[in-house]
Amino acid sequence: MSDKKHITELSKGIFKDRGSKFLSFAEPITDEEQAKERIKWYKKKYHDARHVCYAYRLGDNLWRTKDDGEPHGTAGMPILRSVDAQNLDNILVVVVRYFGGTLLGTGGLMVAYREATKDALKNANIE
Repeated sequence: MSDKKHITELSKGIFKDRGSKFLSFAEPITDEEQAKERIKWYKKKYHDARHVCYAYRLGDNLWRTKDDGEPHGTAGMPILRSVDAQNLDNILVVVVRYFGGTLLGTGGLMVAYREATKDALKNANIE
């Protein structure tokens, strides 16, 4: 679709809630293989984090999400919804969570992953 927007380079964000820290990274991707390689890289780099969750979109029909141990639907889908709310394509967003000792509940997790994603996208160069 021609009305889709893209980011031009890596952007970062952060969100904190009750001791947990959510580091977010948004970057342009061109295909699924690249997305998988980048996800592997983040998992290796942030191996000490509790969760490395993500969502990516490549066109209207190709998208993937991963909650990485968080309750089903509380991480990957909120990330993807934030991407889709800005009509972005060819994008990978990874959110790394360092657990702070306090459970956030499903609603709190959904807010945290959404807000972390929004912060990375707010810092992105979108065209």
